[in-house]
Amino acid sequence: MPSSSITSLNALINKAAASLNSKPTLAPLEGVKRYQAHENQAEAEHLNEGDNKYRLAGEKLASLLPANDYQQHALHYVLKGLGYLPDTMLEALVSYLEGPTAEQYPNANAHLRLIIAVNGKLKTPLQLSKMQELRKRFAADAVAMQDPKVWQQASSNKLATLKLINKSSEAAVNWQDKTIANADEGDMTIRCYQAGVHAKTNHNPDETVMLFFHGGGFCIGDIDTHHEFCHRVCAQTGWAVVSVDYRLAPEHAAPAALEDAIKAYAWLADNSRSLGASPSRIVLAGDSAGGGLSTLLAQQLTHPTKAAWSDLGGAGQQMYKLLQTLPAPLAQMPLYPVTDIETDYPSWELYGEGLLLDHADVAVFDAAFMQNCPLPREHVLISPMIGDNSKVCPTYIVASELDVLRDEAFAYADQLKAADIAVETYTVLGAPHGFMHLMSVHDGLEQETRYIINDFARFVREVISAQSLLVA
Repeated sequence: MPSSSITSLNALINKAAASLNSKPTLAPLEGVKRYQAHENQAEAEHLNEGDNKYRLAGEKLASLLPANDYQQHALHYVLKGLGYLPDTMLEALVSYLEGPTAEQYPNANAHLRLIIAVNGKLKTPLQLSKMQELRKRFAADAVAMQDPKVWQQASSNKLATLKLINKSSEAAVNWQDKTIANADEGDMTIRCYQAGVHAKTNHNPDETVMLFFHGGGFCIGDIDTHHEFCHRVCAQTGWAVVSVDYRLAPEHAAPAALEDAIKAYAWLADNSRSLGASPSRIVLAGDSAGGGLSTLLAQQLTHPTKAAWSDLGGAGQQMYKLLQTLPAPLAQMPLYPVTDIETDYPSWELYGEGLLLDHADVAVFDAAFMQNCPLPREHVLISPMIGDNSKVCPTYIVASELDVLRDEAFAYADQLKAADIAVETYTVLGAPHGFMHLMSVHDGLEQETRYIINDFARFVREVISAQSLLVA
């Protein structure tokens, strides 16, 4: 990650602590600085010799900082370490940084509100002209927040794999990057995850594969920024996972991302057997913009719109023909998805300021996505809720409570229910948009993420069972 990111975070919390005249608050950042200087962990300064609570918090943080992993994943250790401070200190820091109060967000604890407050102070306005710079910064910071353990290939350390099996029912995970053709016949990278040795089975237990599309407003993000989540899905379920590095705006305006998603799906339908899965058991998933891609893809795979694709000329007609040859997806899981780019829902006003995604961010991403787009804004291939969703696959929708996009996720769910589609909705209380990136630095969000993955697996298995009964 850029050294400026961790330096800014250090400076911000040190300044807050100094203003509060509170030496104990400095301990997490002091511990980080010592590791940056490669000093001996045993020499770490205690939070406060007279207060055992603070001393233990500092020692806990120090134990989380293996020197060989620190540099690349510094943000993970800092943000997670702050959670070990007593609530009184967390609340004091939130107050100093003018972060949200417990009265404003009663379902978000002090640690999460501190993370929101830090983001608010360090965040700089997005600019369309600086999208390349934003991509690099987001990519570095997203990886820096991830648990370094998810970057260890299972096959590279068999002893660690055996230890994992003894401690957990989760599968060990291996992954491999492959290059396939995008919709313009250029190169597109996909990352294929497979469960290695599993505590109970040695193969994909459900013959299922998840095709995942990362979020980032269709402008930022890649397969690295969402590696942790894809790794976790594979580990918990045993399913194969394929993450797609589709083309981004503004260089590639809508509907380039959707066209790439279709090409990735076509590749997976042809190659699912090599991943231990059936082409009839492909599930779709994505977060934010990626969740929007999931819903668009689910719609066009089950009910492709000939007239809409004709609007793109000969290339669009070829894409329509391809869609007609592909199997329908088994199910989908959009997480806090973009489903309606025109309507202002109540959550737009409630949560459009002071959180991880705000009005200004949406405006910049929207402008980039639609810049040079050959289609109008209100088009089937742009906004999922405009098209025909009456034949969409069973859908498990995840919403964030503190999210400007929350209510459009609910509206999409209501539309599917009206068409008698099997739908379940789960709302993560107290969570901001993009909470997936906080899954390993905040205990509550880690538990929520584990629950979501397990519950979606349950949902998919029920769909498989229901289909088996129909065949019988």
